[in-house]
Amino acid sequence: MISALMSGNMVTIVLTAFSILVMLFVVFPVHESSHALAAKLLGDDTADHMGRITLNPFAHLDIIGTIGIVLFRVGWAKPVPVNTARCRKIRSQKAAMAIVAAAGPMANIVSSLVFMIIEKILMVTCPSSDMLYYVLMALEMIISIDLYNGVFNLLPIPPFDGSRVFLAFLPEKYYFKIMRYEQFIMYGLLILMYTGILSIPFSFLSSALYSFLDLITKFIC
Repeated sequence: MISALMSGNMVTIVLTAFSILVMLFVVFPVHESSHALAAKLLGDDTADHMGRITLNPFAHLDIIGTIGIVLFRVGWAKPVPVNTARCRKIRSQKAAMAIVAAAGPMANIVSSLVFMIIEKILMVTCPSSDMLYYVLMALEMIISIDLYNGVFNLLPIPPFDGSRVFLAFLPEKYYFKIMRYEQFIMYGLLILMYTGILSIPFSFLSSALYSFLDLITKFIC
């Protein structure tokens, strides 16, 4: 947001502000509540008792992470607590963690598909107007940001969700060795995210996934 304000371009400022609101009030709630729901379905109701199975964004916002998103567009939501020992509906605790971790990114991808279907239905049913144009533009931004977040969180490096899935296939001695350095890896990744280096490959991947979702919804338009 700082760079947008410094640009002095009102369009850039509005689009940046809207993208921040999408992250905080759409993408984060879908992502985090899906983690909590997956954990409960496996037998762990820890997050449920903390009120995390909800699309209410204020249940998921982290103060520092929100400030990071607003100022630098790099931040995070409040982590969902998971006690894999209580996930008694599956034998392996590592498998339980992998399933719970994968639920967040998958939910973002599925919600992107839902928004795309809504967008296409509006395109074929509503007459052209300025209001429709702005609604479709907003939906496009939501879809793009939702997909990007889903793809980004599948990165198989701690602390991202993809690491929990990837590490589930590693022997425990390697798993715990890697997890010891999770915090340092996170700081390094935050720096890379701020510089924009990681945006190139993940923009490509999210665009490819967007094309796939567009293909499977061609029956609408």
